[in-house]
Amino acid sequence: MTGSATARHRRRPVRALVTVLLLGAIAAALAILGPSLLGGLRSGGGPLLGAADCVVQTADGDVGLDREEAKLATTAVALRARGAEASDTSNIDDVVLRALAQGPSGDAGPVLSCRGPVDEDLQVEEMTASGLTPRAEQVRTAMTEVFGEQNLGGFAPGGVGQGHGEESTHYDGRAIDVFFRPVSEENRRAGWMLSHWLVAHAEELDIQYVIFDDQFWSARIARGRWHPYDAPAPANEILRHVDHVHVDVLKGGDE
Repeated sequence: MTGSATARHRRRPVRALVTVLLLGAIAAALAILGPSLLGGLRSGGGPLLGAADCVVQTADGDVGLDREEAKLATTAVALRARGAEASDTSNIDDVVLRALAQGPSGDAGPVLSCRGPVDEDLQVEEMTASGLTPRAEQVRTAMTEVFGEQNLGGFAPGGVGQGHGEESTHYDGRAIDVFFRPVSEENRRAGWMLSHWLVAHAEELDIQYVIFDDQFWSARIARGRWHPYDAPAPANEILRHVDHVHVDVLKGGDE
């Protein structure tokens, strides 16, 4: 046996020992960290939760949903709130349905967020006789089917030309305001029920923004979380969107 062959022969047991030690270290780490990694499915910010389309904050922690589950859950909760028949939700955790129906404990607020998809191939649409574009009309129709008749504003036949910010999407018929007046905890919870439904259905309805109760959601923010809304002066209930949900749709084209 040559000297180099002898050296290789001697190194093999060392390599085997190192491999055994590394595997043992990995196994020990998994035994220690395993529960916390699995807990990430319901704890918010965990590595597995990052793959979910939507997240619901519940009393038991964050729960990830795919988009179809989020659409089903938010629709069922809305229909049941008005005494209408809803689809079977036996595959949805009851804690999720309770959170969507009741909101966070102690006060009204957001409990559901979804990733924001943007279809880059949408065509620009013209305003119709109703004062809304076809995409915005689709949102109005879909809301009515689930929530019934609502107190709507922010558009009019022929369009609106004042009453909103300079660059407002209301002026080109892409926005709808849904009013929940007077401002109360009950009406705020109802507004959040609608807001969650809109976010869950944002992909199929080409929704761009949802604004309500000092918070906004944007399809253009990849993580899809709710963010504080910086209302312009004088920051009253209307400008803060406390008394109404604002929803607008994508323009299309190169935006």
